[in-house]
Amino acid sequence: MGLKPWTFITNHGLVLNYIYQYPSHTAREIASDVGITERAIHKIISDLETAGYVGRQKDGRKNIYYIDPELPLRHHSNKDISVSELLDALTSGNRDISS
Repeated sequence: MGLKPWTFITNHGLVLNYIYQYPSHTAREIASDVGITERAIHKIISDLETAGYVGRQKDGRKNIYYIDPELPLRHHSNKDISVSELLDALTSGNRDISS
């Protein structure tokens, strides 16, 4: 029996990181790059919005997402780490804010 694949970062973390890097990409683009369904992306974005980590602004028919970088991580053992610290570590500070 083979090992089941797993990753260190949850789908919520992957989506948050993707939005951080590409705030103007669509849910379809996020789903394609993250490797989960578009429906799952919409659910995750909704979760992140409800928790205050992500917001959206309309630009015509398109959404531009933004992140509150000052919020702490959710797990009790990481409350002293901000979202921006995690995202900067995951992206090595590289962001494409023009896309």
